Amino acid sequence: MFQTVLTLPVIFFGHGSPMNGIEINAFTLKWKELAKTLPKPNSILAVSAHWETDGVKVTGNKIQKTIHDFGGFPKKLYEQQYTPPGNLKLCERILQLIPDAKIDNSWGLDHGSWTILQQIYPDQDIPVIQLSLSTRLSEQEHYNIGKKLAPLRKEGVLIIGSGNIIHSFKEMEWTDTAKPRPWAAQFNLQVKDMILKKEHDKLINYKKLEHGLRASPTPEHYLPLLYILGLQESADKVTFFNDEVVMASFSMTSLILSS
Repeated sequence: MFQTVLTLPVIFFGHGSPMNGIEINAFTLKWKELAKTLPKPNSILAVSAHWETDGVKVTGNKIQKTIHDFGGFPKKLYEQQYTPPGNLKLCERILQLIPDAKIDNSWGLDHGSWTILQQIYPDQDIPVIQLSLSTRLSEQEHYNIGKKLAPLRKEGVLIIGSGNIIHSFKEMEWTDTAKPRPWAAQFNLQVKDMILKKEHDKLINYKKLEHGLRASPTPEHYLPLLYILGLQESADKVTFFNDEVVMASFSMTSLILSS
């Protein structure tokens, strides 16, 4: 059991391209700026779009592995190693909160996690574990897991979700100057408005929203947002950052919930 401390914030990151792990740009500069405002956590729990499993799993490695789960990028990106310690006690604590979860040593930190953590905690001295997205679960059940993890906020654990509110390869344009598609700009604004109004039921059932399935043809990049919303407490205020749709159909919009 962890010592009770102040309630830590929870953060949803629009992670974007794996290149954000090594580039200095407007998005990664904001990540670094944000890190300076955060209390240093005892441990970090990351929920990434890039680890889908049959059932809920947590990484039990003593030292986390760096997963280069992408192709076609510069050699420098594949040379990056982010290998912080794991935290078996935190894994066991999560199993108390989510009894159906299992410890798994086959994975590590994929680019949904390490590209962000490398920018905000480059010293690699904070224990990190990653929680998988179970393909067995409904959107409501993913959200409910977030609620079950809420005690960790008072136990020194920083919880981050990493994905993209809009993630459509089909409609993207491979240029930094691409303007947001009108439907993408509309959906991004709609989701932000619902977050501010705490309309979680609508956000859980995003597939019923106009452009919901167009924005997320597959669910994995949207689901980490539901974990963060499930962790929201009544006293939390919402602060958006990196609020931009890039390459026509990818949202970098991110948010922090803090009391």
